[in-house]
Amino acid sequence: MEVWIIRDGEKIGPMHDFEIRRKIEVGELPAETLAWHEGLSAWKPLVEIDLFAREFEVNPDAKVADPKFTDFSHLASNGPTTEAQPAFRVSHYIRRFWARWFDLYVYSGCWWFGMWAAGQDIEAALFNPWITFFHFVPWFVLEALLLHHWGTTPGKWLLGLEVTNQNGSQLDLAAAIRRSLRVLFTGIGFGWGLLALICQIISLFTARWLGTPLWDHTGGHRVVTKSLHPLKVILLISVFFAALQLQMIVTSPYLVKMMGDALPAALKVEFEKNPPWHLPDRRRAN
Repeated sequence: MEVWIIRDGEKIGPMHDFEIRRKIEVGELPAETLAWHEGLSAWKPLVEIDLFAREFEVNPDAKVADPKFTDFSHLASNGPTTEAQPAFRVSHYIRRFWARWFDLYVYSGCWWFGMWAAGQDIEAALFNPWITFFHFVPWFVLEALLLHHWGTTPGKWLLGLEVTNQNGSQLDLAAAIRRSLRVLFTGIGFGWGLLALICQIISLFTARWLGTPLWDHTGGHRVVTKSLHPLKVILLISVFFAALQLQMIVTSPYLVKMMGDALPAALKVEFEKNPPWHLPDRRRAN
């Protein structure tokens, strides 16, 4: 959303709303700064505009302007700022990354274990490209329900993260579904190999440019960061590795078989004759 502000009697803008929020967070714009965006009937102080009021609740220090920021001429530029993000933003995205992949790996471990417990053909499922490509879809349906009702997921809860609208309200179900689908498509690329890596890299650069990931920027959402609890961090690490081990126990025999089948025939015969893990024959050595 485009926003205009009044500073020292001068109208400045338009600026993107995420740039306004960033400047509030670092104390560059005080609460009494007059601002206007489409839909407002008159100019109002930032603290009285729903789009930014939450910033002053989450960051009480933002109500006092930092005296070292006196030159606002650069605010007239159009488009995203090129200034470096504050250091705490880096840790914020690290938390979000691990919360995301914790949820996915826990779901994946339970999914494969459930397939095994139900007596399904694990080998056929593992090498079915359609199942591999779409097996995260049920998780994102569940994630949308969790975000709608509680604003968080197991990974986000353990790492002190909560997803809300810009005014601090809970996401409605439709908005939560749209956000989850955007993450599935553009955030992790269905969790599919190289595509997932490419999507993660693009998401990182997009977040640095926009100040927030594309799915939150488009939907008008925000992720609130709360203090970390050491016991929750320990629990997250423990459950993460347990889920990883569970998945490997179910799938590794078939993955090893696949690797064995991929070996050249001559090398495979040699391995069968002289497995590298066999101890040398002492009688032959004597």
